[in-house]
Amino acid sequence: MSAVQPRPLLTRRLRRVDLIALDVLAALGLAVICGYAAADPPAATGYPDPLVREPVWLSLLFMVVITAPIAVRRRWPVPVLAVVTISAFSAVLVEVVPIYASISVVIAVAFALYQVALVTELRRSVPALLLVLAGAVVAVLPKTSDWDEAITGLGFMALLLIATWILGRAVRERRAYTSRSAAELARQATVDERLRISRELHDIVAHSMSVITVKAAIANHVAESRPQEVRDALRDIEATSRSALAELRRTLGVLRSGAPGAPVEFAPAPGLADLPGLLDRATAAGIVAELVLELPAGAEPPEDVGRSGYRIVQEALTNVVKHAGPVRCRIEVTGADGELRVEVTNEPGRPVRAADPKGQGLIGMRERVHLYVGTFEAGPTAEGGFRVSARLPYRPAERPTPPADAPPLADAPPLAVEAGPAGGSAGGER
Repeated sequence: MSAVQPRPLLTRRLRRVDLIALDVLAALGLAVICGYAAADPPAATGYPDPLVREPVWLSLLFMVVITAPIAVRRRWPVPVLAVVTISAFSAVLVEVVPIYASISVVIAVAFALYQVALVTELRRSVPALLLVLAGAVVAVLPKTSDWDEAITGLGFMALLLIATWILGRAVRERRAYTSRSAAELARQATVDERLRISRELHDIVAHSMSVITVKAAIANHVAESRPQEVRDALRDIEATSRSALAELRRTLGVLRSGAPGAPVEFAPAPGLADLPGLLDRATAAGIVAELVLELPAGAEPPEDVGRSGYRIVQEALTNVVKHAGPVRCRIEVTGADGELRVEVTNEPGRPVRAADPKGQGLIGMRERVHLYVGTFEAGPTAEGGFRVSARLPYRPAERPTPPADAPPLADAPPLAVEAGPAGGSAGGER
């Protein structure tokens, strides 16, 4: 087993302990800068006086009070900003830090202000910015007699503090946008998964329940006059129920396969090869079904396209059973030019209400086709029947190249299945 390589520090998300360590380093760096500034006292000439006028312990005290809170700014951002701002501008007022070196303590204030802008709401960070700017004005104006110099210094301080605040707000908004985007993607993924599950369950349950309903009605109708047909109907109901339960277990098994310790269902999902079995169940419900299945040799559609084609035929037959009654139905499934064509047409059946375009069956078929950027049509025919047509583009599934000395494969003839008594048209809700 190969060892897991650790990600470099600059390409992974920093942990909280990493961020605190960076803050401690920043506090130490600012301590050096502010300590150096405090070691240079002001002079009447405006140049550093070689003699330090305040005690060394006072310079060290201000240095610690100004810079040490930076190490814990992530835990208490607002209190840290208050302590650093008051200490920094007090150091300028009492001339522990000379006015010409005041930028050093303003940098410490900017560090604390950035964190406040990053983690607090706008209604709290704006007043904090205004109070910091007011503190800078109060600290600088009494210590200078040149208005041009004062305005220049205050302008630079204000520019630094405002830029820092804007940077903190920008990072906050960016993080909020990323969080909202991730939540929206998760919500959309959940909706898509629910739609997929609902389509699968609808296709399974609707088809099987339609067949069961028809066979139960037949059994009830002939219960006294033809008891043997009742037994046949009950056997069909049992077989259809078992088949539906097996498909439900397979579908739910796929959904649970991601859970720890859950068994994985290895039974294949139905595809185009299972269409004859589907027609057998439709025949048991009274449909006279004819299947034409033509797929080019060596260019069969991928498994997912074939499964969608199977589900479209299944739902179309379900609609025939539910809404048309026992009629003749023709199913054509052909593949050519990178496209799977599915067409289900039934003859006129019993009178029914007009098809509802919002029916779940039509919606499910249309959604399946749109997943492959195909075309879908459903509507009555000129003869009074109903027609469902779908085209699903695909790239032919890759197949292993046969050996050069292998005999050529004969083209498979179209498959035609015709069975059962008369059966249905497709109007109604579908």
